[in-house]
Amino acid sequence: MASVLPLLLFFLLLQPLFSTANVHKLNQLRSELIISQPTSLNDTPPTLYFEVTKPIPVPKTKPCSQLILQHDFAYTYGKAPVFANYTPPSNCPSQNFSMVVLEWKATSKGRQFDRIFGVWLSGVELLRSCTAEPRTNGIVWSVEKDITRYYSLLQKNQTLAVYLGNLIDKTYTGIYHVNISFHFYPAEASLSSYEQHFGNLASGYHSWADLILPISRNLPLNDGLWFEIENSTDTVLKEFEIPQNAYRAVLEVYVSFHENDEFWYSNPTNEYIAANNLSGTPGNGPFREVVVGLDGVVVGAVWPYTVIYTGGVNPLLWRPITGIGSFDLPSYDIEITPFLGNILDGKSHKIGFNVTNALNVWYIDANLHIWLDKQSIRTEGQLVKHTSLPLVVSLVSDFKGLDGTFLTKVSRSVSSVGWVKSSNGNITTQSIQDFSYSNTMVMGNDGDMQKVNQNIHFNDTIHINTPTSYVHSLISNKTFPLYLYTDFLEQGNKTYLSVANVDLGFIEKKTASAGSSLLKSSLRNLQNADGNMVVKNNLVVSGVGNTQQVYRYHGGKFCYFRNVSSSNYTILYDEVENTCDKKAKSSWDFGLRRLWPFGTGII
Repeated sequence: MASVLPLLLFFLLLQPLFSTANVHKLNQLRSELIISQPTSLNDTPPTLYFEVTKPIPVPKTKPCSQLILQHDFAYTYGKAPVFANYTPPSNCPSQNFSMVVLEWKATSKGRQFDRIFGVWLSGVELLRSCTAEPRTNGIVWSVEKDITRYYSLLQKNQTLAVYLGNLIDKTYTGIYHVNISFHFYPAEASLSSYEQHFGNLASGYHSWADLILPISRNLPLNDGLWFEIENSTDTVLKEFEIPQNAYRAVLEVYVSFHENDEFWYSNPTNEYIAANNLSGTPGNGPFREVVVGLDGVVVGAVWPYTVIYTGGVNPLLWRPITGIGSFDLPSYDIEITPFLGNILDGKSHKIGFNVTNALNVWYIDANLHIWLDKQSIRTEGQLVKHTSLPLVVSLVSDFKGLDGTFLTKVSRSVSSVGWVKSSNGNITTQSIQDFSYSNTMVMGNDGDMQKVNQNIHFNDTIHINTPTSYVHSLISNKTFPLYLYTDFLEQGNKTYLSVANVDLGFIEKKTASAGSSLLKSSLRNLQNADGNMVVKNNLVVSGVGNTQQVYRYHGGKFCYFRNVSSSNYTILYDEVENTCDKKAKSSWDFGLRRLWPFGTGII
């Protein structure tokens, strides 16, 4: 295999020469990218692409499975979503399910860009994802997602909608062949007290929401059901009305960023762009946030994770190990229970979204999860206190010509307290969101070299006080570290070297408590990818992409560890452990030091 690798890379990376190598110039290339491969690859089996994540701890019961949709996405760009009828399973021995899993399976051959797609059930988004980029020999990948939180929606006949905007022509030939299935796991005869308790704590006062309202675009339409935000002054609104016996409300927000803001975290300031008379370079600086409003009042924010899609920065980095979150983009929960007293009036209200410093385009929608008091026809509530201060922003820049250093720091806090009176008594909910952000950007080599070192800290706290002084507490502390380095070096004899290095991290600690009971979980997911391409006479003559990832989840009785590495489609090693003992912890520490030898600053 090693003897033919240079030849394969030559054909794989055949593309035009570019003039500079910071991430924005690399992104401009994608509209011209032509990938060519020798026909001999047709004799090899499809390549399996995957995102490293923990397996879903499904029950031991055999699932009842349904194929919901089978479709070939060819020329679908700008067209209506594909629809399918969904009916709850009727062939199961039990209609009481403890877990439901959505499974997306797809294959493709040829050439194609990465494509964002969404899966909705009657307007409620279940999955936001990015396709893998195919090869001539074909690729295959799957996404499994626990969708049990949508349980109330899954109990009724619904319409499934899938939008995947694909483009087919003489150059881009990759058709995505897709199967979507739901797997229903009947409840086990007896769950352990731990599992019962964990389920209650994970979702709130009891089980999953009784009603889920789509905060998305209405049918009929073309493209996806998400709202599109084009700039920093663009605000989208959706009217909704909730039942008057609601006692809890959580807004789940889906976010993805594209075009001029695909690499928002590396966007230079407008001052730098104007001083250097640059055209075609996205600006507005490197900070973005999604602001969520309820009837014009800011109720929360999302500082999004820096997902790099499967064609981002250097496509060789994400074959076959894809970037963190790219196959299953995270959603973000905002507790709006304290505001229920303002909307329990039987009237229509509006949820709105805007994006600070946005450039085109952001896709945003949400699901409003509502818990209902089935013992009464009406609850009442009141917002006791709400604080949402303006952003605190600090920007220090020092540049001369195309080279310079930029330091951006931002912080925000949103807090609210409110009570709701139901048949369970008077319940008081306090919600606190604390954010901090730092981004150091360095431009060198006349702007061809760019370094970005960014950290986002997001602390989310919910306290729920019941009439019996029984306190629920849900705390999530997230850190999103990012390091990005790109450079473009002249080697002489019309030869250039393009270099890229990416460090990504998704780190979260969760604590859930109810009275004296306490549950904790932690996730440390760290990824390093580096690659280079040698370009001569406008052709890439060689290249390499390496990726290493260390994933560690500890959830009490369920733990998962994986340390995996790849180079140019080949897995170099893959270590997996499923135990919670100290040996696994030692392996994790070793892998962490190897992946982040200088420390992340947040471990």
